[in-house]
Amino acid sequence: MKYVRFEYNGICQYGILKNDTIQFLNTSPFAGGIPINTKVSLSEVRLLPPCQPSKIVAVGLNYADHAQEMNLTLPEFPALFFKPPTAVIGPEDTILYPPSSKQVDYEGELAIVIGKTASSVSEEQAMDYILGYTCLNDVTARDLQNRDVQWTRAKGFNTFAPIGPVIETELNPDHLAITTRLNGTIKQQSNTKHFIFKTAFLVSTISEIMTLYPGDIITTGTPSGIGSMQPGDVVEVEIEGIGILKNTIKEK
Repeated sequence: MKYVRFEYNGICQYGILKNDTIQFLNTSPFAGGIPINTKVSLSEVRLLPPCQPSKIVAVGLNYADHAQEMNLTLPEFPALFFKPPTAVIGPEDTILYPPSSKQVDYEGELAIVIGKTASSVSEEQAMDYILGYTCLNDVTARDLQNRDVQWTRAKGFNTFAPIGPVIETELNPDHLAITTRLNGTIKQQSNTKHFIFKTAFLVSTISEIMTLYPGDIITTGTPSGIGSMQPGDVVEVEIEGIGILKNTIKEK
């Protein structure tokens, strides 16, 4: 099932996307929304970020090839950091290139969307707390990341967390093809089967540290092939079974 959040006639709604038709929900899927009779064509709406996270917990290294690319040893524990909810934008929205950076990179990732409050859940129970999965671009000011001790500035600019286009509920998150394209050229191509830390482990481990709320996101790291974007570029993150998250870069 593909959940979407969208604007129709100036009102934010939730629905289920099937082919090119959206069936409205009576409330959000996080509140147990059920389908109602109202339907609308996908072409008549503006897709919004599919959830509104209170926090985005990101995994810094979760593919062995990316660790090698960055000259880093494989971690024994997930390297965690935050992206603020103010960084979130949706499909087709614009990524703003900040004037304080000279190198802004794409990082295509699979994002876990939490479905119900999770605190100290076991690895065996962890999957029960997931609503579904979406695409995320962990946009990074690489020069600032290399300069700073913490990654908050490099990862936290407004528009640096595009997510979407849907939340897909019926996937095996640990075996999905993932591709990032820049201006139509493939830059990243891998599969989540190469995760260092699997989905259930991440949810369980992070829930031991902090309470996760419905709509929160855990983004699972990026494969090798990261690179820079420039104003005017178009970046696409495509994940098997979910779809394509497409954004354009613009100078701020």
